Amino acid sequence: MTASAPQSLYPFSALVGHDRLRLALLLCAVRPDIGGVLIRGEKGTAKSTAVRALAHVLAAASDGDAGQLVELPIGATEDRVVGSLDLQKVLSDGEHAFSPGLLARAHRGVLYVDEVNLLHDHLVDVLLDAAAMGRVHIERDGVSHSHDARFVLIGTMNPEEGELRPQLLDRFGLTVDVAASREVEVRAEVIRQRLAYEADPDGFAARYADADAELAARVAHARALVPEVALPDSELRRIAAVCAAFDVDGMRADLVVARTAVAHAAWRGAREVTEEDIRVAAEFALPHRRRRDPFDDPGLDQDRLDDAMQQAGESTQDEPPDEPPDPDFDPDPDRPDGGGENPEPASENIAGQQKSTTRPSAPPAAAFRTRSLVVPGVGDGAPGRRSRARNRTGTVVAVATEAADGHGVHVFGTVLAGVTRQHGPGPVRLAPGDVRRAVREGREGNLVIFVVDASGSMAARDRMSAVSGATMSLLRDAYQRRDKVAVISFRQQDAQVLLPPTNSVYVASRRLSRFDTGGRTPLAQGLLAARDMVVRERARDRARRSLVVVLTDGRATGGPDPLGRTRIAAGRLVAEGAAAVVVDCETSFVRLGLADELARALHAPAVRLDQLRADALTAVVRGQAGRGAA
Repeated sequence: MTASAPQSLYPFSALVGHDRLRLALLLCAVRPDIGGVLIRGEKGTAKSTAVRALAHVLAAASDGDAGQLVELPIGATEDRVVGSLDLQKVLSDGEHAFSPGLLARAHRGVLYVDEVNLLHDHLVDVLLDAAAMGRVHIERDGVSHSHDARFVLIGTMNPEEGELRPQLLDRFGLTVDVAASREVEVRAEVIRQRLAYEADPDGFAARYADADAELAARVAHARALVPEVALPDSELRRIAAVCAAFDVDGMRADLVVARTAVAHAAWRGAREVTEEDIRVAAEFALPHRRRRDPFDDPGLDQDRLDDAMQQAGESTQDEPPDEPPDPDFDPDPDRPDGGGENPEPASENIAGQQKSTTRPSAPPAAAFRTRSLVVPGVGDGAPGRRSRARNRTGTVVAVATEAADGHGVHVFGTVLAGVTRQHGPGPVRLAPGDVRRAVREGREGNLVIFVVDASGSMAARDRMSAVSGATMSLLRDAYQRRDKVAVISFRQQDAQVLLPPTNSVYVASRRLSRFDTGGRTPLAQGLLAARDMVVRERARDRARRSLVVVLTDGRATGGPDPLGRTRIAAGRLVAEGAAAVVVDCETSFVRLGLADELARALHAPAVRLDQLRADALTAVVRGQAGRGAA
């Protein structure tokens, strides 16, 4: 049976729409030291198709010399990425040799990371460092090695599945947001083109061969022209003024805008950078760098960019002043009208739809700095920065003989095992049975489930404001520590999942800004909903442990024996092994102590609402963690 010929790739020139995406990719192809492209967008928007098609154009632009596409799997180890000791050569020949990784294979090509937001942070740092320097330096296992690694780094992600930390966002040169067009004609053309490609891939590719060849030639010409493109001092000052106006951190934004502007001028065939080139570069390089908080809206307002460019142009007509061009200019004012992009206030959205027992929750109180919640024991290592865990990236704490018990080769332990087995003088000859693995302990991310009582007894404005503010604060902390977070509210007859487990704090903040309150208190339903979520998430990701934070006054109403059903529901949650904390939200003068009873049923500590500040809550949880570990 003969193998079939490989199917032709979808041509880059055949992509419908996505003009900004195509331009950003081509600019990075012209000048890889821009730092790559991060493509953000919903599923099914041709992100991967565009990246794979670009690799074909790069190969043609390099006359077939390299230009290959290397895809980095989400589960790749650091050894696989940067390279490692060639253990087979050591054991068979006794030679101290190095085995290159994916970065070496990507040299002069495209390194593509799909779902880069799900890649472990330390691997993202390695990739971005290599992309910026064009070279990889490795010092490990007694081996020193260095090699070229000049590639176009491209990452794709769906923001709904989690965000990249601002520090990592800043390391990508350019970002592009893509979305499916809502215009009927454009969508129809996408379908038409895709069906034609699926019917005859080779014939379809042949029809666009000339167009792709022209693109490749233009990329090659622009690359050759880059060293000759001049960046006038007036335009350089314009770049500095625009970046200063948007208050970006550090100098990376200025450098990326300058490199991108030069690449765009070369792409146009010009030999000098103009205002047009700087504007295009700013649109690609600044949006992701102006997000100071994970709750900020993404994107770059065009009107604000127009103002910044205009004022920057005025400041470059003369010598630069000692003070900024316009100290009153604010590129990101707190506009009460929402700029036409923010959703309507929740109170307006639900106007006329509320029942007599329903009203919107109060806006969240001011956010505050929170410290870590810690789950008891040692987990299996879902990547993160919170609880103790055995994983690939931690500190070596022991040596294992079985591969399943460790991550990576423990060189000293392996050599020691060979020496011990040999029982005598002479060169050490290692055997496969001598291999020892490193047992590492680091940090993991957890699933933090907030179960919020939204019933009538909790609907007092100050209480719900405090609860919402604390939840938002802990959510920000979870974002920094790479956790998943979920929110369940219960009121009237049932519990509702306000926020399914997610890493995206932007989506979470929009869901948590307002929600309905009032009615009876189905506390048992809230606990059962949390128990069901723990079970579902364990089936999806067994390595991620859960912490349930219940915010309630402990009252249970509605139906026969509500307190008895609450105790049963609590027992079912405890049986799943989830750690818990009860936040007592009772504020009446005569306290009933129902939240304390719930805490005992959950084998959990209780903390008063007025102690909900981060330090108090964290201290209680850590105390529970110590008891659980014991």
